[in-house]
Amino acid sequence: MRILHVVHQYLPEYVGGTELYAQTIARFQQQKLGHDVGIFFPSIAPMAGELVRTGNDAGVTTYAVPLGPRSRRDVFLSLWRQPAAAEAFATVLERARPDVVHVQHLMGLPAAVVRQIQEAQIPLVITLHDYWFPCANGQLVTNYDETICAGPSLWLNCARCALARGGFGDGPVLSAPLAPLLAHRSYLLRKVLARAQAIIAPNRFVYDVYQKLGMPMGNAVVIPHGIEVPERVLASPARPPRPAGEPLNIVYVGSLSRQKGVHVLVEAMNGLPAGATRLTLYGDLDKFPAYVAALRRQAKHPGITFAGRVERDDLWSILLAEADVAVLPTLWYEASPLTIQELFAARVPIVASAIGALPAMIRDGVDGLLFPPGDAAALQAVLTRLIAEPALLDQLRAEIRPTRLVAEHVADVMAVYERILSAR
Repeated sequence: MRILHVVHQYLPEYVGGTELYAQTIARFQQQKLGHDVGIFFPSIAPMAGELVRTGNDAGVTTYAVPLGPRSRRDVFLSLWRQPAAAEAFATVLERARPDVVHVQHLMGLPAAVVRQIQEAQIPLVITLHDYWFPCANGQLVTNYDETICAGPSLWLNCARCALARGGFGDGPVLSAPLAPLLAHRSYLLRKVLARAQAIIAPNRFVYDVYQKLGMPMGNAVVIPHGIEVPERVLASPARPPRPAGEPLNIVYVGSLSRQKGVHVLVEAMNGLPAGATRLTLYGDLDKFPAYVAALRRQAKHPGITFAGRVERDDLWSILLAEADVAVLPTLWYEASPLTIQELFAARVPIVASAIGALPAMIRDGVDGLLFPPGDAAALQAVLTRLIAEPALLDQLRAEIRPTRLVAEHVADVMAVYERILSAR
């Protein structure tokens, strides 16, 4: 089978959950299942006269559209018209001749891409990695007061959010003219989803949010993600109990951004006694420099370390050897963070915000502990309990279920491909 994945950005230029997912599934389909797999994505590299730059990623053919760096405005407007990307995609369709196109994300690409797929009579599959289809912000978090958004209200709130993100204020005078553009964006993306032969939601929570916001979900199925876990991790013995009197080793792995709630974790740490805990923050220190600088100023506890970004291979070693517990203090409706699966694969219990899909992935009091999102005092109380009750971590660790592996996930995805191909 010839498979073409479409994603809004790709490694090594950008490393994120969607990009890692696209790479993992594409490599598995190519290397393990023997399919002919390609990935199409915009690149921040300059054009240099190239329409499509073809490469290779462990056997997977990559098709990069060298569009160069773009502003947020350019990325937003690209939905309506981006002739360079549309022309490049037409070329790739001719070269790759895919049996199925699997869209991982369309941000920064024109809606015309989907029309091209339809005109070529190629089945289309879309995976929902966030909330970008109903929300231009992608996270259902407002840029003006950082609260969870309930969805469009005549698209005036969407316009207010977009203006605040661009640094233009959020007043009604500016919002009103922009609202029709956001309404038209919603119209276009509803048509995109309606054209898909299959929509994959990573869990029921994401499915329900999309349905509640009126998105066309008639062809949707729920398929939980799976991850690639090294054999050495699967075969490693359980971490020994923390000796009495030893500090509780806490890790945070992920983006150092405000919506991830890292400041809530730092605030909770500041209230814990020195010497009782250590917190290591693993994440890119340069992507959100203003927020990281604020975190450094906020961090008063002597046990807080900003370790920076860590490679995935090194991360497994860190989790196995050092992590007593991980904290995910997110403030937004995370769709299906791969970090949870990675932490559980390394048998690390998780303390997390009770928000979005997290309560369905982490069983409170069984393999992890939950606290109200944004509540630093509640998080501090949970961590205090873990310090005082060393045996609790062992109990939580013992109840961690086997991690769903990429092979299981890909098998379910391939079944979707085969179903829609057989129905043609």
